[in-house]
Amino acid sequence: MASAQGLRQVAWFDCPGGGQVVVDGRTAYIAHMKAPHGTSVVDVADPRAPRQIAALEVPAGTHSHKVRAANGLMLVNREAHPADQARGLEAGLLIFDVTTPSAPRQLAFWKSGGAGVHRFTFDGRYAYISPEMDGFVGNIMMILDLADPARPQEVGRWWMPGQWKAGGETPTWKGRAHRCHHPIRLGNRLYVSYWHGGFVILDIEDMGKPKLVSGLDWSPPFITPTHTALPVPFPLQGRRVLLVADEDVAKLEPGPPSFLWLVDITDEKKPVPFASFQVEGVDGSPQPEFTGCHQPVEHVTSTEIPVAWFAYGLRVVDVARPHAPREVAHFLPDPPAGHQRVSSNDVFVDVSGLIYVIDRGRGLHILERV
Repeated sequence: MASAQGLRQVAWFDCPGGGQVVVDGRTAYIAHMKAPHGTSVVDVADPRAPRQIAALEVPAGTHSHKVRAANGLMLVNREAHPADQARGLEAGLLIFDVTTPSAPRQLAFWKSGGAGVHRFTFDGRYAYISPEMDGFVGNIMMILDLADPARPQEVGRWWMPGQWKAGGETPTWKGRAHRCHHPIRLGNRLYVSYWHGGFVILDIEDMGKPKLVSGLDWSPPFITPTHTALPVPFPLQGRRVLLVADEDVAKLEPGPPSFLWLVDITDEKKPVPFASFQVEGVDGSPQPEFTGCHQPVEHVTSTEIPVAWFAYGLRVVDVARPHAPREVAHFLPDPPAGHQRVSSNDVFVDVSGLIYVIDRGRGLHILERV
C-alpha cells in the first residue's frame, strides 16, 4: 500500500524500468533495464513537467542500465549476455557528446572483454569502471582517462588476487563470486564494492599503480553481496564513516533482506563495522529477492541519506548519530502497472535538493523533502 512521510511527489515520468538515473544541469539521463530501451534523455527544467527529448536504443541480447553525465559527456555501459557474446555482440563503455542533450553524439565505444562493464562512476575526466577483461575471472577495477573522450585511455587497474587466471592465479572462491561491482572516489582513495568479496579501499595517489589499503568481507556469514561502499565526505561525531549497502540479490542461502552498514574507517587500515540500519518491521524470516537494501545516493551533502530500498521504496536515513541511524522520511508508491511490487532501484539528488527515484519495473518519481 502506498505511503509517504516527509516526502512529496513533484512529478511522475512514465518510462520503461531503469537501473540508474543522473541529473546534470536541467537534464535527467535514465538508463533502462531491458532492450531495446537504452537511455532516455529528459528535460527537467520544469521538474513538474518532465519531457523526453531523446532516446537511445540497444540491440536485443544486451542492456545499458547504467549512466553517468558530466562536463558535456554521457557515459553508458553495455553488457551482453554470454549466449549473445557468441554471436558477436560487443560490450564495454560508450561515450557520448551531450553538449546538446537532445542530440547525443557517440564519440567512442571502449570495448572490454567478457560481458562488458557493469557499474561505474565518472568525475568529468576519469571513469572508474568495473569491466570484464580477457584472462580474468569476474569484473576487475579499471580507471579510464577521458581527457580526449574520443580516445579513452586506460590509466590503471586493480584486481583481487586470484582473478588473473591467465597470470597463473587461482581463485579461492567459486565462479565469479568475488568481482568488482563499482568504485567510488574520494580524494586519493577508491572505495570499491567487490560483491561476495566485501569491499576494498585503494590508494590511487599514483593512478597507474593502485595499492590496497585494506578490505573487509562479511559474506559469508552474511548472505547478501556488497553493492556499494560510499564514504561520507565529512566526519560524523569525529569519526570517518563508510556507508556500505549490501544488495538484496544473489543470496548464499534463503534468508532475511539486506540492510545498510556503517563502518568506522578512521583508521582506514582497520575498518570496523559498528552500526546498521534496517527498515522497521523487517524480521529475520526469509523474503524474496529485491525486498531489501539496494543503493544509497552517491553524492552525499548532508547526514540525511536517501536509499533506494527495492520493495520498500525510498528510505531517507539520518546518520548524524552514527551509532543510531534512524529513518526520517520515506516514499513507498503503489506498484507500477503490470508489476506486483515496487522496486526502487536507484536514487539521485540534484543541486536544488529534488530527489529522483527510478523504479526497476517502470517509471521515475521526482520528490521533494517536506
